[in-house]
Amino acid sequence: MKRQIAAFAFGAIASFAASAWPDKPITLLVPFPPGGSTDQIARTLAGGMGARLGGATIVVDNKAGATGTIGAQQVARSPADGYTIFVSSLGPFVIAPHLIKVNYDALKDFDPITVVVQAPNVLVVPAALPQKSLAEVIAFQKANPDKMTFGSSGNGSSDHLTAELFWQQTGTTGVHVPYKGGGPVMTDLLGGQVNASWMNINTAMPQIKAGKLRALAITSAKRSPLLPDVPTLEESGVKDANVYSWQAVAAPKGLPADVKKRIHDAIVATIRDPQTASKLTDLGFEIVLNSPEQFAAFQASEFARWQKLIVSRNIKAD
Repeated sequence: MKRQIAAFAFGAIASFAASAWPDKPITLLVPFPPGGSTDQIARTLAGGMGARLGGATIVVDNKAGATGTIGAQQVARSPADGYTIFVSSLGPFVIAPHLIKVNYDALKDFDPITVVVQAPNVLVVPAALPQKSLAEVIAFQKANPDKMTFGSSGNGSSDHLTAELFWQQTGTTGVHVPYKGGGPVMTDLLGGQVNASWMNINTAMPQIKAGKLRALAITSAKRSPLLPDVPTLEESGVKDANVYSWQAVAAPKGLPADVKKRIHDAIVATIRDPQTASKLTDLGFEIVLNSPEQFAAFQASEFARWQKLIVSRNIKAD
């Protein structure tokens, strides 16, 4: 009887705590520096979620380091009370654990909430490069193994893994040139110091529009409305090479179900606001907003996919 009373009392306290939420500021922790795509999504959420959560204060906290895993570890060790929410790209969720030692379990230490947006990568080359199609790039690489250089924002990044997958699926080889971030890649690409890059569409679009970069292929399942003349890899005969960079929201494991639902509902309402949705799609993002269960299944699939590639290609962090 005492145990039943104790259990009832605990349940009542937990229920009251959840119903009172939020009664203090909520932190959206971003594991990267300000200014990137993930930070942009977090600040978009912060601008709209507060009003949808009873006027709550939403704060974005950038905790960069170790390819996003320092911030991920901090979230994993935080209380599961709805006041610390993780906004991250795919790296800490499905890539970094295969490349470096991390102090969290990516599949067990988080409560998935939703994948907010995704965006494909685009194969871009300087406008002055002779190759004017994906077929010409593949032909050049087959005739000149390990001659064509591909810049990326770092070892194990989405653009690096896309290049490795491309080489694997086409039986070609190129030279990977890792940089510390996307900015230096763009500088050297425009300057002709590297031949190509599988760059995120959000980053590449301004220079494609300016005519300084030529887009040759896209990693999405369908052609992008932003680049309707650029064929997908699938169309071009390269199978099983669809790649998306994505931004998602999760919380420390054990988040109360009703708090999770309120967070999910607030995210969906914020992103589906017509003005916000239009702005994001104009930037090249595809809106996802799946359920926690769908996100969990997707994460598990992505985790296994990138683990297989990293092992088969012997990809190292350094």
